[in-house]
Amino acid sequence: MKTRKQTYADCAFKQVGALKKASETEKDPKASSTRYGSMAHKLPVLIRTAGLVQALEFVSSRGKEEHKLLLEHLEEAILGQQAKGQKLLALSREAQLGEYMRLTRECLSALLWYKRFAESVLGVKPGDEADNRAVGGEK
Repeated sequence: MKTRKQTYADCAFKQVGALKKASETEKDPKASSTRYGSMAHKLPVLIRTAGLVQALEFVSSRGKEEHKLLLEHLEEAILGQQAKGQKLLALSREAQLGEYMRLTRECLSALLWYKRFAESVLGVKPGDEADNRAVGGEK
């Protein structure tokens, strides 16, 4: 039987590896993987500063496909299903305090693996930006 962290690591590795393969066929492969990896580095900080619901809603509202893909991947890792990131958002909005705290811990635990694989597999370091914009607004 796998531990929860092993499950998160396995899921994240497969998803990030698939993203790398898919991005290699694009015209600008570095841009999409950089946006995904950059948000993987920033999302845990956003969760700690703003809270889970606010951080997930912010990333969802950004409109970038790579950011939405990260939410879908996170949802699959946490809930074991794909629902375009909406199930995780709804669950985080509707959860009671104890469930909300557990969900926050699990998201942070899973995101640790996304950060690691963004750096090792995609080659995205903390602070790398694909579109020269800060997370909170325009430059």
